[in-house]
Amino acid sequence: MTSTTWAVLGATGFLGSATVARLQADGQRVVPVSAPRLASGAHTVHHLLQQAGRLESVLDYLAESFAGADVVVNAAGLGAPDQTHEESLIGANALLPVLVALAARRTSVRRIVHLSSATVQGDVDVLDETPAVRPFSPYSFSKALGESGLLKLRRDWAAERDAPVITVLRATSVQASGRRTTARLVRFASSPLSSVAGDGTAPTPVTSVHALAEFVSRVGRHAGELPPVVLQPWEGATTGSILRDAGRREPRRLPVLLCRLAVDSGYGLSAL
Repeated sequence: MTSTTWAVLGATGFLGSATVARLQADGQRVVPVSAPRLASGAHTVHHLLQQAGRLESVLDYLAESFAGADVVVNAAGLGAPDQTHEESLIGANALLPVLVALAARRTSVRRIVHLSSATVQGDVDVLDETPAVRPFSPYSFSKALGESGLLKLRRDWAAERDAPVITVLRATSVQASGRRTTARLVRFASSPLSSVAGDGTAPTPVTSVHALAEFVSRVGRHAGELPPVVLQPWEGATTGSILRDAGRREPRRLPVLLCRLAVDSGYGLSAL
């Protein structure tokens, strides 16, 4: 797919700014779009779509912003996994994506790429590209609800020739200098507590923001059909290599069973 104009929501944010830089490096024309601040108490796709349909002024603003764009990238949202204010999370991570899709349908936009998070699948052993989700926190629930709303719209619009095609892109554990979670990772990796389960060769979903931005560009420019959900590719990082790169020291190796017991106990306490 050869696209000339991209509308990017959240263009000044962590993911959005990296995406804009990558697109411009690839010779694409980028139009930044400010994301409206929203809140929502919806907990089902039905109520989410109902609420979105009533926000006519927001739809008008977004549709006007998307005029002339071939691809819309939604890189906006609340990206703080420790955030607990549910209505703000649902507004930013579920209601906004649905509004973006509905507004894009009113214009000439051909493709929507929505940046979601692999946290929607919870603690599965292997991440995949199925619609199955297992949210475990207010943040992951809001991202999962946003995905469900978009995938329903994609199914509903499947027979419409001019409707934009929606693709959900699940980012994994995205890191970059200056990000709080990355700073925490560096502190842990450089401390005496730095440790891995087993020999440290297990795959890890940790990746760089630049790799994610490159993948967004590739997805948006893909000439063929795209599946409803795409997962950010593994970069080959392991639990041991990530800690060595971040902390410049060799992590301790701990028994796998001991680590699994500690993690399971943590989940149990969190559930209580």
